[in-house]
Amino acid sequence: QIKLDNKLKNKQYKQKSAAKKYRKEQKKLREAVRDAISRKPFPLEECKKKQVGKSKKWEEKEEEDALPLDMMDEDDLKLMEDLAQKASFLTRDLSSNEPVHVKKRKHESVIEKYEKVPRRLQTEPEKELIHLLPIKDKSGIIPQAVEKPVLNVAHDEEEDTEDMEEAVEFNEEPLPVLTPEEMAAQRRQKLQERKMHIAALASAILSEPDSNIKKLKELRAMLMEQDPNVAVIVRKLVMVSLMEIFKDIAPSYKIRPLTEAEKATKVKKETQKLREFEEGLVSQYKFYLENLEQTIKDWKQRKLKKSNVISLKAYKGLAEVAVKCLCELLVVLPHFNFHNNIIVLIVPLMNDPSKMISELCVEALKKLFKQDKLGYASLGVVKVISGLVRGRNYDVRPEVLKVFLHLRIKEVELQKDSEDIAPKKKFMTYKEKRKNLSRMQRKWKKAEEKLERELLEAEASESKEKKLKLHTETLNIVFVTYFRILKKAQKSPLLPAVLEGLAKFAHLINVEFFDDLLIVLHSLIASGDLSYRESLHCILSAFHILSGQGDVLNIDPMKFYTHLYKTLFSLHAGGTNEDIGIVLQCLDVMFAKRRKQVSQQRALAFLKRLTILALHVLPNSSVGILATNRVFMQTFPRMDLLLDNESQGSGIYLPELDEPEHCNAQNTALWELHLLQRHYHPTVQKFASHLIAGAPTEGSGALPLDLSQRSATELFETYCMKGMTFNPPVASVASRKKVLFSLGEMGEVCLYPQCWMCSRCQPPLNFQLVVCPLKSDNFPSF
Repeated sequence: QIKLDNKLKNKQYKQKSAAKKYRKEQKKLREAVRDAISRKPFPLEECKKKQVGKSKKWEEKEEEDALPLDMMDEDDLKLMEDLAQKASFLTRDLSSNEPVHVKKRKHESVIEKYEKVPRRLQTEPEKELIHLLPIKDKSGIIPQAVEKPVLNVAHDEEEDTEDMEEAVEFNEEPLPVLTPEEMAAQRRQKLQERKMHIAALASAILSEPDSNIKKLKELRAMLMEQDPNVAVIVRKLVMVSLMEIFKDIAPSYKIRPLTEAEKATKVKKETQKLREFEEGLVSQYKFYLENLEQTIKDWKQRKLKKSNVISLKAYKGLAEVAVKCLCELLVVLPHFNFHNNIIVLIVPLMNDPSKMISELCVEALKKLFKQDKLGYASLGVVKVISGLVRGRNYDVRPEVLKVFLHLRIKEVELQKDSEDIAPKKKFMTYKEKRKNLSRMQRKWKKAEEKLERELLEAEASESKEKKLKLHTETLNIVFVTYFRILKKAQKSPLLPAVLEGLAKFAHLINVEFFDDLLIVLHSLIASGDLSYRESLHCILSAFHILSGQGDVLNIDPMKFYTHLYKTLFSLHAGGTNEDIGIVLQCLDVMFAKRRKQVSQQRALAFLKRLTILALHVLPNSSVGILATNRVFMQTFPRMDLLLDNESQGSGIYLPELDEPEHCNAQNTALWELHLLQRHYHPTVQKFASHLIAGAPTEGSGALPLDLSQRSATELFETYCMKGMTFNPPVASVASRKKVLFSLGEMGEVCLYPQCWMCSRCQPPLNFQLVVCPLKSDNFPSF
């Protein structure tokens, strides 16, 4: 079919060329005929008679200039007469005084000239023309004509037969028509060939990277696979293969370009070979990243290539593979060339409408932050994110800012990181020196070890200072981004992420901003525009500020205590159950870390309200709240007042009052613990019994070590029921003892020794009734 198409195209091109040549010849012929018709030949004897309208002066002058005929030779006169009769001489009007080469006569109108043109010549092509009215414009008259349709069936049939004969002669062996099964088999064969070729190139490069670096170009050329049957799969395989190759052969340092002086210097063969390898590696790595970038751009702009090898639907799959490769290179090669270029590509994709691509980029940046010990890569990412948020006028997804929460910027981790970077060197002991070295060798070894210790100390201090500087610059950019949003976009969906970030890094904020920041946080809470979780983040941020460097400030955070106390009953076992984790963090910062600034009345009020709240939430929340109450009873003195029935002082307990200092919490009791002691969750039962006993640290009422050594937040996450499973798991039916009672026609009843869900049972015997009408050993639970 392709050969037939080429044959047809060549034939059409020849026909067009012949027609164009024919038109040129006809145009010249028409011009010659037009001039011949417009100019009538005259004999030489009548030239003077035709001069009418000329002045007598010109006649006399012409007579004087003309030669008399009697002065001419007979041969010359005969030659002139013969020329006058020839057609080639017809183009000249000898009676006119105009120059010989004038092409256009001024005294003849354009319309008369057009009328003299013949309408149709006998030598025109076979196509018959219908002449229409001409068009006149500045350039002159433009003739108009259309082809007359000719129904020549016999001629068409002859042409068709000729074309068919040529096609048969040209393609003596027609292409066979493949069935779908044969097409699928052919596609599998092609794909297998491409896979083997990719594997051969990759193994050759990995075996000897220095010698086979040029094969990277051959492998990268397969990214432009043109076979539409296997193009998508082959391109994906090549992308992933190149990614793995670069991960393996890339060195652990950044390759810099050579200077002119270094290029001019003569070096050894090994050095020259290494330079060529590094230059080729960087070049191919750059081209590979450009191909990945172009793939993503084509998908974003919905562009189709001219070849139409890949459909628009397949572009999304290619773009996803390209993003995966970029994310992997971002995490694995943070030290190598073009790392900042990859960051510039990945960061805007976090805000992509495609959820899969957005999550891939977010997870890649989280991994990068967690493994970045020094801080160079983190600083580059934070700069790009800050510019993206500001450039898009804060219209980005909250996940873009939540990435900041994974930054490794903590004072405790700084010391740990410096130890990782500068590990302690193991020196020889005195016995090993005495045994293996002579006296002079021991002396030299001692001096060397002393020098090495000094060098290690200097390197560790230098790296620590460099790291501290990088972390300071990174945090400055993070806080600038947060403060801009607090100032200009308080109603933005980014506000929860900002408040959560402030809560984490508040202890690192400069003291100069504390007063203004606390005022802003309180105004946000008082405005009422925040959700409950956002207000909790505001409280957590404020107390993080006051627990760190803010201890020296004379600021009373009573309004934050009051707001938390007032809104505790907004929590329940429904949608706000997850917010209890933030409440537990707030309570830890507000009471455990500021116990000296908290009064006894405030602690008693919070203890009573939290115990009431433990009845309204899920088991994991109840466990976390009771663990916080345990810390209250062990931290603050005289908390056991609420375990006694006798009232202390005047007044009665006002549970609905929103002021914790004035609700008279000392005149109530923790009767809720007796209900919690009969809770269906065994861990809640243990904590309730432990608190009723006064939260002892040892003895019969003490908690086991696995519960006492965990914080409230850890217990809340440990006993979480997100997986829709009971934690701890319920014992199987076969492991429990069954007590059967006959109920006549109703069947049998199984009484379980323990009851997990029935709230009507009374201690000490908790049980659950299960009716089995089939009278079998398998008792269904419902």
